[in-house]
Amino acid sequence: MNYTRNSLDNDASRSVDLLVRHLKVHGGSSTTALAQVLGMSAEAVRQHLVKLVQQGLIESERSSSGVGRPKQLWTLTTAGHARFPDTHAQLTVHMIQAIAQVFGAQGMQRIIENRSEQQLAEYQAMLSSSSSLVERLTLLARLRDAEGYMARVECDGMDFLLIEDHCPICAAATACQGFCTAELRQFQCLMDGWAEVTREEHLLHQARRCVYRFRATQALRPPQPNALRGAEE
Repeated sequence: MNYTRNSLDNDASRSVDLLVRHLKVHGGSSTTALAQVLGMSAEAVRQHLVKLVQQGLIESERSSSGVGRPKQLWTLTTAGHARFPDTHAQLTVHMIQAIAQVFGAQGMQRIIENRSEQQLAEYQAMLSSSSSLVERLTLLARLRDAEGYMARVECDGMDFLLIEDHCPICAAATACQGFCTAELRQFQCLMDGWAEVTREEHLLHQARRCVYRFRATQALRPPQPNALRGAEE
């Protein structure tokens, strides 16, 4: 049987889809197991696996059970799971639009404020033990990272930057930017007396991420060399 280039590509695409679907349904699987399920040779499966690893859709992990060498199992990454339909973002947008239609702009604002106050209270409780601005920011970044914001803290001169490389509520924030306004106010409240907070990059304004600058209040900033010399004189 003669195969055209398109038919070969289609066969490969179907095999990849079946492979990814199997990992989604059954979790970690070995190369041998995948070959048996797909009815392919182990070498052919390995070629697909290499491409999927390069695309960031799968990763390998070692599983040791019983006697013998640990097995190499293949699992989906977050990007791999994202290949499957996910309508929560669309549902969120529809809910926001429905709330705005039923309760109006003021009702929508009250809902955002209520959510923001609850989240602020949770943050404040988690940060209450921090004794320095650095510790406070580090804890905040961990909380945000756990929520899916891919958050981290970097130094920028005497300031600190809270960088969020991902926005898990991007669809909601796009539909109603009140969420972004509330987020900035949250950070400002959390850092009251610790730092001045401004947003320097905004995902919804053509930036690739959100970046917040935290400038320590004057009382917390270390003295400058000139000021030290003046004091010594």
